Amino acid sequence: MLRDITIGQYYPVDSKVHQLDPRTKILLTFAYIIALFLVDSIWGYMGVVVALGLAITVSKVPLKYMLKGLKSIVVILLFTVVLNVFFTPGEHEIIKWAFITITWEGIFFAIEMGTRLVLLIVGSSLLTLTTSPIQLTDGIESLLMPFTKIHVPAHEIAMMMSISLRFIPILLEETDKIMKAQTARGADFETGNIMQRAKAMIPIMVPLFISAFRRAEDLAMAMEARCYQGGKGRTRLNKLQYKSVDYVAFGFGVLYVVMCIIL
Repeated sequence: MLRDITIGQYYPVDSKVHQLDPRTKILLTFAYIIALFLVDSIWGYMGVVVALGLAITVSKVPLKYMLKGLKSIVVILLFTVVLNVFFTPGEHEIIKWAFITITWEGIFFAIEMGTRLVLLIVGSSLLTLTTSPIQLTDGIESLLMPFTKIHVPAHEIAMMMSISLRFIPILLEETDKIMKAQTARGADFETGNIMQRAKAMIPIMVPLFISAFRRAEDLAMAMEARCYQGGKGRTRLNKLQYKSVDYVAFGFGVLYVVMCIIL
């Protein structure tokens, strides 16, 4: 299960999407998410799927690799669908028993929310899979730079988000090592019901938290030893600059939003 989590990981390959400016990909991701919640018809969702499929094809990231990340949200997805089925009111009732009421409106809304959640996760993961943590930090900081006039710490926010994304695969690897060590000592994480499996995960949390705090302290000491003072006065090795491919991507993004609004 831990190996199926692809959030925060970077998939290095040479593609047009990887070559885009990180600011372009961040803005297009926001446009994709906003347009995703604007559509409310089958044709609109088909348009979103087609646009997402084209982006994945151009990015050269294997579809199987992206869909593998959905395994980690199966519980959340099922919980969302079931919650909407039982608690969405409607006029056309199917089942009514005690406090449980299932309507056609609830079923349709549950399917819609499940579809949106899947498309949201896949579309958002495309940003981190095609953008390295350093590029993502530079892009976020550049986009937040105008807000520094109202005392928004753009560099610090971008640095925290980058470190958080970078720590995800590190902590997953550490968790995998701890689980293997516990399994070698007789621990069982595969059998039993949900409560038993959750209880079996408790011995993993203590060494994982200790390892996370130790890594955070080492990172803080390393940054302090290198005289890190924040974003003021810092220079960049690679300066961000829009290219022709970025303007083409922006054009497709505008067409995508317009298409979603029309559909």
